[in-house]
Amino acid sequence: MSQPVKPLPPPVPPSEPEHDVKQSFFEHLGELRKRLLRAVLGIAVAMAMVGYWSEDIFRWVMKPVLKSLPEGQQNLHYTGYIEPFMVYLKVAMYGAIFVAAPWLLWQLWLFIAPGLYKREKSVVVPFLFFGTLLFYCGAAFCYFLVMPQAFPALAAIAGPDMKPILTMSEQLSLVLAMLLGFGIVFEVPVIIAFLSMIGLVSASFLAKYRRHAIVVNVILAAVITPTGDPFNLALMAIPMIVFYEIGILLARILGKKKAALST
Repeated sequence: MSQPVKPLPPPVPPSEPEHDVKQSFFEHLGELRKRLLRAVLGIAVAMAMVGYWSEDIFRWVMKPVLKSLPEGQQNLHYTGYIEPFMVYLKVAMYGAIFVAAPWLLWQLWLFIAPGLYKREKSVVVPFLFFGTLLFYCGAAFCYFLVMPQAFPALAAIAGPDMKPILTMSEQLSLVLAMLLGFGIVFEVPVIIAFLSMIGLVSASFLAKYRRHAIVVNVILAAVITPTGDPFNLALMAIPMIVFYEIGILLARILGKKKAALST
């Protein structure tokens, strides 16, 4: 005698973001305005703190540039009386963004958190910590390893009979662009991990296009680095490729967890 067939369990309803609140378009704009205002306030407070040391900070970040110049010419120039003031103001502003980075990331998180799942919200502290740490590590990598090699290579291109006249504003823009570029590159594992957690990318997708990513990374490295020599290009391209591979590993780990939770 055959045993009665057990009825199938009812399908599990799809999970919803915890505390999901339906907001209108104008309510989203109001929340965005609130977070932007708090972010600007945080930058203003940090700028007031950093501004006092803006000249010292400028001289410190310019050390790799000055060391690349010939003996007796290790100085920068300005083309107008207002230029030093604008340079120090720019140093204070970017220094404030650098210092206030954790606060800015926190405001970004508070804006996107209402639409995320409970498990995704639970990783806010690790994401903020490692995101901030990697950004600072990228800037430090650029300052201590890349710049001492890049600027002498740039100076050697002109030839020994050429004398450089470097201005404060131009060199500051170059240094800030390099620091920001390396800081963003070091964020790649965190960005990939987050995108994989919310389902926008997967480890299989990233691995499938690994060769394409390597080519794109080398092109980006060539654009970001100020010199075209292989050594400085490798200093930028190799970390980008390594972080991409770390991102694939994180995507595989987080993807498995997400799949297990959804079953």
